[in-house]
Amino acid sequence: MQRWVLGASLTVLFATTSLAEDLFWVVGDRAADRCAIVTSNPVIVGDIWFADGPYKSLADAKLARSTIGACPNKQDPADD
Repeated sequence: MQRWVLGASLTVLFATTSLAEDLFWVVGDRAADRCAIVTSNPVIVGDIWFADGPYKSLADAKLARSTIGACPNKQDPADD
């Protein structure tokens, strides 16, 4: 029983630690004709036609957005 309690507490500890970090995704938005960087896991439906990620930093997400061929050269001013 003590092993089970220890295992459960370690699982909860690691789960809450991983939720605390910010993750970023690059999404293609057909309606706005741009690729945006978002901080929540996107759902591919409607005008969101692709998603790439997650990335651990905003700099990594910006680099990925600049190398994705499907992204137009327009960038979201809020991301800068």
